[in-house]
Amino acid sequence: MKKAQLTKGEFGEFYSGYIDRLDDEAELIASLENNTSEMVEFLKSIPSEKWNFRYKPEKWSIKEMVQHIIDTERIFQYRALCFARNEQNPLPGFDHDLYVLNSGGDNRSASELIEEFKIVRQSGIFLYKSFTDLMLKIIGNMNDVNTSARAIGFIMIGHAKHHKDIISNRYL
Repeated sequence: MKKAQLTKGEFGEFYSGYIDRLDDEAELIASLENNTSEMVEFLKSIPSEKWNFRYKPEKWSIKEMVQHIIDTERIFQYRALCFARNEQNPLPGFDHDLYVLNSGGDNRSASELIEEFKIVRQSGIFLYKSFTDLMLKIIGNMNDVNTSARAIGFIMIGHAKHHKDIISNRYL
């Protein structure tokens, strides 16, 4: 399934900023796999002295940002699973700032965070490989926004790219 196959009703406007980071011909599973490799290599290239850096005192450190990516991957994967299984109840949003504040991300090693990202994303890839075309098209409600399971996969990729760009432009 390619990004170009998504329709307007499959995701909210807020998520366009993530989905628009991918080419129309981007294929879901291949893009998840490629993005995983790109993110792992990028994270491994960050100098050790930069992992605790904040470009402003109130901003997240790189460790906290990677922990945020991991947490968000887990939440999006759960949402995709719920929708693929035809969950009818709306799923709540989450306060990403509160999650980061309570994550303990700064107390973790860079290598541990990189490995966890890789494992969580690999788990998501297996999840997406298990979905049929019909399951991928099922739309559910997350945080008051109708979204399909397949759109969530592209959102996950765009979300990681978004934070990679922030790290590159503001932290390195």
